[in-house]
Amino acid sequence: MTQTSAPIALVTGANRGIGLAIAQELKKEGFRVVVTHRSAPAPKDFDAVIMDVTSSESVDAAFSEVESKFGVPEVIVANAGITKDGLVMRMSDEDFLDVIDANLTGAFRVARRATRGLLKLKRGRLIFIGSVVGSVGSAGQVNYSASKSGLVGMARSFARELGSRGITSNVIAPGFVETDMTAILEDARRSSIAASVPLGRFCSAEEIAGVVGFIASEKASYITGAVIPVDGGLGMGH
Repeated sequence: MTQTSAPIALVTGANRGIGLAIAQELKKEGFRVVVTHRSAPAPKDFDAVIMDVTSSESVDAAFSEVESKFGVPEVIVANAGITKDGLVMRMSDEDFLDVIDANLTGAFRVARRATRGLLKLKRGRLIFIGSVVGSVGSAGQVNYSASKSGLVGMARSFARELGSRGITSNVIAPGFVETDMTAILEDARRSSIAASVPLGRFCSAEEIAGVVGFIASEKASYITGAVIPVDGGLGMGH
C-alpha cells in the first residue's frame, strides 16, 4: 500500500466535465483523489482505476484495488451516469432501464461497496450528483429524471442508516451546466434555457465542484440527508 497522510476521495466518472472539476477541487482541498473511468482515458495527474458502475464485480474490483494501493476512501462522489433522451412514446424498455441501471443502481453499487470501508473508519461522506430535473421533471428525459429523483430517496435512506457511524449522505442537484454537451446547443436554444433560469445563465462545472468540496469538508459535518441545489434558482420550491 502507498502510504499517504491525505484523506482519500473517490470520484466516479471523472474523466471530463463535472466529474473532472470535482476531482480537481477535492485535490486542491488536500485530498488524494482517485478517479474512475471506463472506456475513455483517465485524466492526467490523478490516480485512476477502471470501474463500470453497471457491474457489481467491476465496482468491487475497483474498490479492492484502491484499498490495497492507497487505503480506504472516505469521501465518495457518485457522479458517473448516462443519458438516453427521447419522447416517452418512443422510449424503449432498454433505454429506460439502461439509464436507471447506470445512474441509480450504479450509484447504489458504489455506495454499498464504499460503506464496507466507511463503517470501519466510523466516518465518511457519500455525495451523489443528482439533477434539478429529479425534482421538476423534463420532457424527453423520463428515464433520466426518474434516475435522479431516485437518488434522493436512496441518499436519505443511507443518511438514516449510517448517520450513527459518522457517515453523511447528500445529493448535489445541478441545473443547466456548461459542459461539452451543452456547448453544441444552438444559440437560440441556449438563450431560451438561460432565460428560464432566475440567475439568467448556465452554471459552471467549477461552481458545482465548489459545493462538493464544502460537503466533503469538516464544515459540513452536520449536514446529511440534504438535497443541495446548484441550479440558479430553476428548481426553487421543489
